[in-house]
Amino acid sequence: MPGTGVIRVVVADDDALVRAGLGMVLGGDTGVAVVGEAGDGAQAVRVVRSVRPDVVLMDIRMPRMDGLAALEALAPDDVRVIVLTTFDTDEHVLKALRLGAHGFLLKDTPPLAILDAVRKVAAGEQTLSPSVVRQLIAHVAADDRGEAARRTLAALTPRERDVADAVAEGRSNAEISSAVHMSVATVKTYVSRILAKLGCSNRVQVAILVHESRLD
Repeated sequence: MPGTGVIRVVVADDDALVRAGLGMVLGGDTGVAVVGEAGDGAQAVRVVRSVRPDVVLMDIRMPRMDGLAALEALAPDDVRVIVLTTFDTDEHVLKALRLGAHGFLLKDTPPLAILDAVRKVAAGEQTLSPSVVRQLIAHVAADDRGEAARRTLAALTPRERDVADAVAEGRSNAEISSAVHMSVATVKTYVSRILAKLGCSNRVQVAILVHESRLD
């Protein structure tokens, strides 16, 4: 299957019904294939390292090893992970994003949106809801986090900050291109430069920094 253009996905969730449902959603698209499943974090790490998928859908709350520990274990493997969450009851999403997750999906996300998220992440983008990120940030005690984020973002030029702000709004490269009047190729160059300057591994972490910088 590698080299065919089909997006290869591993689904990790301790609920067999959730795994089956996601398998049906993803399997209904000829451009996506589920190549592995896992019922806990330890198994997820083994399966991912064995089949080397393009994208992993990872539940946070799993037995033996939870999704956060699995995500941390997979960090050196540079795996693209989308976190699955119920959000309202899950306080660990922000930590997952800081660990390098490429985004997150609510478990009741409509099928077409799940497919769209998988395609975006497979293409190297993040799947990010700005409104949910703002709510997540609101759960974090401000302390000096806002000031620290502002100091970090001060390394950016005004133009880079414009792009970073657009990233924080969850915009795609094409949308940023239109908003800031740059070519898509230039936007990609700016995003790469911003990631390097801020020490971030992906766009979601840039978004978190921007939102934290707005904390009092």
